[in-house]
Amino acid sequence: MAKLAADKLGISADDIIVGSTGVIGQILPIEPIAEGMEQLVSELSADGSSNAAEAIMTTDTMAKEYAVETVIDGKTVRIGGISKGSGMIHPNMATMLCFVTTDAAISPEMIKKAVKTAADKTFNMISIDGDTSTNDTLSVMASGLAGNTVITEENDDYYTFLEALTAVCRGLSLMMAKDGEGATKLLVCKVSGAKTENDAKLAAKSVICSSLLKAAMFGADANWGRVLCAVGYSGGNIDVNKVDVSFSSKAGKIDVCKNGAGIEFSEETAKTVLTEDEIDIIIELNDGSGEAEAYGCDLTYEYVKINGDYRT
Repeated sequence: MAKLAADKLGISADDIIVGSTGVIGQILPIEPIAEGMEQLVSELSADGSSNAAEAIMTTDTMAKEYAVETVIDGKTVRIGGISKGSGMIHPNMATMLCFVTTDAAISPEMIKKAVKTAADKTFNMISIDGDTSTNDTLSVMASGLAGNTVITEENDDYYTFLEALTAVCRGLSLMMAKDGEGATKLLVCKVSGAKTENDAKLAAKSVICSSLLKAAMFGADANWGRVLCAVGYSGGNIDVNKVDVSFSSKAGKIDVCKNGAGIEFSEETAKTVLTEDEIDIIIELNDGSGEAEAYGCDLTYEYVKINGDYRT
């Protein structure tokens, strides 16, 4: 596949990145790709990103694109990305393909560092169904055409670039989580007050991965015990007796747990909050300054239907 593309483009096959997704173990026929390569190359254009975003969709229901601009060294720098992924999403990194391009001038060493840092805060904090894929791709390519002084160290320019790259990755992560197979709700777990950032990450990811919690969110059931349970088995250094839990959406916010114990709240109000299609699960650990976010979705009947007959 790389050679077919390289031959038509007049470049080295070593400069081609191959991204693959599909049914595991099935042989991918090369003939349609070979026959279509000339047309594909002829349709390349500066404004073809939306076509590419649509082309890589599988069980996705929406194309996923995100872009930002920032200023580095007095130059306008752009970062844009497309991604796909709706099922078999549980990072290291997911059954996801993500391609990001930027005109920033940055060294390979620094862009590698930035990609790892951004991915750990975004893509690696997604879970749709707890299944890790066999083949994931996050590719970030920098042309240097913005004309800024090349970023070769962790200076202010590097951190500006990292912030912008993280924003793109977070935007795409939220789209992927919201478009999870069969999903009706985007879930964002926001953890603060942890002893360390790693403790916050463990707690947030554990909650987002809980099938019981995901099912409760589908049913708009404010079962805060499922949140506390997931925090407890997360492996983080957490004092459960200090944990506060709230649910929030555009319909309002409701506190459901204080100091690791239930408090009185209106089930009717909670149902109203949890019926919305975007829900924040807010966890305050009251034990430090570590914080993290994780992204996921509810678990629905439709997920089972999609994956029950996925291959046949």
